[in-house]
Amino acid sequence: MTEVEIPAEGKRAPAFHLATDSGEKIRLSELKGAPVVLYFYPKDNTPGCTTEAQDFRDLHKKFKNLGVHVLGVSPDSVESHEKFVNKQSLNFTLLSDPERTAIEKYGLWVKKKLYGKEFMGVQRATFLIDETGKIARAWPKVKVKGHAAEVLEAAKELVKG
Repeated sequence: MTEVEIPAEGKRAPAFHLATDSGEKIRLSELKGAPVVLYFYPKDNTPGCTTEAQDFRDLHKKFKNLGVHVLGVSPDSVESHEKFVNKQSLNFTLLSDPERTAIEKYGLWVKKKLYGKEFMGVQRATFLIDETGKIARAWPKVKVKGHAAEVLEAAKELVKG
Protein backbone atom coordinates (compact mmCIF):
# COMPACT_ATOMS: atom_id res chain seq x y z
CA MET A 1 0.00 0.00 0.00
CA THR A 2 1.44 3.35 -1.02
CA GLU A 3 1.19 6.18 1.43
CA VAL A 4 -1.33 8.84 0.49
CA GLU A 5 -0.51 12.43 1.34
CA ILE A 6 -2.79 14.31 3.69
CA PRO A 7 -4.76 16.76 1.50
CA ALA A 8 -3.35 20.27 1.71
CA GLU A 9 -5.23 23.46 2.45
CA GLY A 10 -6.66 24.92 -0.75
CA LYS A 11 -7.07 21.48 -2.37
CA ARG A 12 -10.39 19.80 -3.09
CA ALA A 13 -11.51 17.58 -0.20
CA PRO A 14 -11.52 13.90 -1.23
CA ALA A 15 -15.05 12.62 -1.88
CA PHE A 16 -16.63 9.86 0.18
CA HIS A 17 -19.88 7.90 0.51
CA LEU A 18 -20.24 6.46 4.02
CA ALA A 19 -22.91 5.14 6.38
CA THR A 20 -24.00 7.37 9.25
CA ASP A 21 -24.59 6.29 12.84
CA SER A 22 -28.26 5.82 11.89
CA GLY A 23 -27.38 3.61 8.89
CA GLU A 24 -28.20 6.17 6.18
CA LYS A 25 -25.57 6.88 3.51
CA ILE A 26 -24.08 10.33 3.02
CA ARG A 27 -21.78 11.87 0.41
CA LEU A 28 -19.56 14.85 1.08
CA SER A 29 -20.91 16.44 -2.12
CA GLU A 30 -24.43 16.49 -0.59
CA LEU A 31 -23.17 19.05 1.94
CA LYS A 32 -21.82 21.50 -0.66
CA GLY A 33 -22.94 25.05 0.01
CA ALA A 34 -22.15 24.84 3.73
CA PRO A 35 -18.84 24.43 5.57
CA VAL A 36 -18.04 21.02 7.07
CA VAL A 37 -15.83 20.00 9.99
CA LEU A 38 -14.61 16.50 9.17
CA TYR A 39 -12.72 14.96 12.06
CA PHE A 40 -11.11 11.54 12.02
CA TYR A 41 -10.52 9.57 15.20
CA PRO A 42 -9.27 6.05 15.99
CA LYS A 43 -12.02 4.35 18.04
CA ASP A 44 -15.35 4.84 19.78
CA ASN A 45 -15.41 4.71 23.60
CA THR A 46 -11.68 5.26 24.13
CA PRO A 47 -10.52 8.09 26.41
CA GLY A 48 -9.15 10.59 23.85
CA CYS A 49 -11.87 9.91 21.30
CA THR A 50 -14.61 10.26 23.90
CA THR A 51 -13.19 13.59 25.12
CA GLU A 52 -12.92 14.87 21.54
CA ALA A 53 -16.52 13.84 20.76
CA GLN A 54 -17.77 15.47 23.98
CA ASP A 55 -15.95 18.70 23.12
CA PHE A 56 -17.54 18.82 19.64
CA ARG A 57 -20.90 17.96 21.26
CA ASP A 58 -20.60 20.78 23.75
CA LEU A 59 -19.76 23.31 21.00
CA HIS A 60 -22.16 21.90 18.41
CA LYS A 61 -24.79 24.61 18.85
CA LYS A 62 -22.16 27.25 18.01
CA PHE A 63 -21.09 25.32 14.89
CA LYS A 64 -24.74 24.92 13.89
CA ASN A 65 -25.41 28.66 14.37
CA LEU A 66 -22.57 29.30 11.89
CA GLY A 67 -24.17 26.86 9.43
CA VAL A 68 -21.28 24.39 9.82
CA HIS A 69 -21.85 20.62 9.70
CA VAL A 70 -19.77 18.48 12.09
CA LEU A 71 -18.95 14.90 11.08
CA GLY A 72 -16.79 12.40 12.97
CA VAL A 73 -15.22 9.46 11.09
CA SER A 74 -13.71 6.24 12.40
CA PRO A 75 -13.44 2.63 11.23
CA ASP A 76 -16.04 1.56 13.82
CA SER A 77 -19.30 -0.07 12.70
CA VAL A 78 -22.66 1.72 12.42
CA GLU A 79 -23.79 -0.23 15.52
CA SER A 80 -20.75 0.91 17.52
CA HIS A 81 -21.38 4.52 16.46
CA GLU A 82 -25.06 4.28 17.38
CA LYS A 83 -24.13 3.11 20.91
CA PHE A 84 -21.43 5.79 21.22
CA VAL A 85 -23.85 8.54 20.11
CA ASN A 86 -26.45 7.39 22.64
CA LYS A 87 -23.99 6.88 25.51
CA GLN A 88 -22.38 10.32 25.02
CA SER A 89 -25.56 12.18 23.90
CA LEU A 90 -23.80 13.27 20.72
CA ASN A 91 -25.71 15.83 18.65
CA PHE A 92 -23.79 15.48 15.39
CA THR A 93 -23.29 12.68 12.86
CA LEU A 94 -20.67 9.94 13.04
CA LEU A 95 -19.61 8.15 9.86
CA SER A 96 -18.62 4.50 9.72
CA ASP A 97 -15.60 3.68 7.53
CA PRO A 98 -14.75 0.01 8.25
CA GLU A 99 -13.13 -0.41 4.80
CA ARG A 100 -11.12 2.77 5.53
CA THR A 101 -11.92 4.30 2.12
CA ALA A 102 -12.18 7.90 3.38
CA ILE A 103 -9.50 7.34 6.04
CA GLU A 104 -7.04 6.21 3.35
CA LYS A 105 -8.06 8.95 0.86
CA TYR A 106 -7.21 11.52 3.54
CA GLY A 107 -3.83 9.84 4.19
CA LEU A 108 -4.71 8.91 7.76
CA TRP A 109 -4.14 5.12 7.81
CA VAL A 110 -0.62 5.18 9.21
CA LYS A 111 1.97 3.15 11.06
CA LYS A 112 1.73 3.82 14.80
CA LYS A 113 3.77 2.73 17.79
CA LEU A 114 2.51 1.82 21.24
CA TYR A 115 4.57 0.15 23.97
CA GLY A 116 7.26 -0.66 21.40
CA LYS A 117 4.86 -2.44 19.05
CA GLU A 118 4.15 -1.15 15.54
CA PHE A 119 0.67 -1.39 14.05
CA MET A 120 -1.53 0.35 11.49
CA GLY A 121 -4.13 2.76 12.81
CA VAL A 122 -6.03 6.00 12.27
CA GLN A 123 -4.12 9.24 12.74
CA ARG A 124 -6.31 11.74 14.58
CA ALA A 125 -6.87 14.70 12.21
CA THR A 126 -9.46 17.38 11.38
CA PHE A 127 -10.34 19.20 8.19
CA LEU A 128 -12.43 22.35 7.83
CA ILE A 129 -13.95 22.20 4.36
CA ASP A 130 -15.40 25.36 2.82
CA GLU A 131 -18.77 25.61 1.09
CA THR A 132 -17.18 24.87 -2.31
CA GLY A 133 -15.62 21.59 -1.14
CA LYS A 134 -12.05 22.84 -0.69
CA ILE A 135 -9.98 22.35 2.45
CA ALA A 136 -9.84 25.70 4.24
CA ARG A 137 -7.85 24.43 7.26
CA ALA A 138 -6.19 21.14 8.14
CA TRP A 139 -5.03 19.84 11.50
CA PRO A 140 -3.04 16.72 10.53
CA LYS A 141 -1.93 15.79 14.06
CA VAL A 142 -4.54 16.67 16.64
CA LYS A 143 -3.99 17.04 20.35
CA VAL A 144 -7.48 16.67 21.87
CA LYS A 145 -7.33 19.32 24.62
CA GLY A 146 -8.75 22.59 23.26
CA HIS A 147 -8.98 21.27 19.70
CA ALA A 148 -12.74 21.63 19.14
CA ALA A 149 -12.57 25.25 20.34
CA GLU A 150 -9.68 25.95 17.95
CA VAL A 151 -11.70 24.46 15.07
CA LEU A 152 -14.69 26.62 16.07
CA GLU A 153 -12.52 29.77 15.90
CA ALA A 154 -11.31 28.77 12.41
CA ALA A 155 -14.93 28.12 11.36
CA LYS A 156 -15.92 31.61 12.57
CA GLU A 157 -13.11 33.13 10.46
CA LEU A 158 -14.16 31.07 7.43
CA VAL A 159 -17.81 32.08 7.71
CA LYS A 160 -16.90 35.75 8.27
CA GLY A 161 -14.81 35.42 5.11
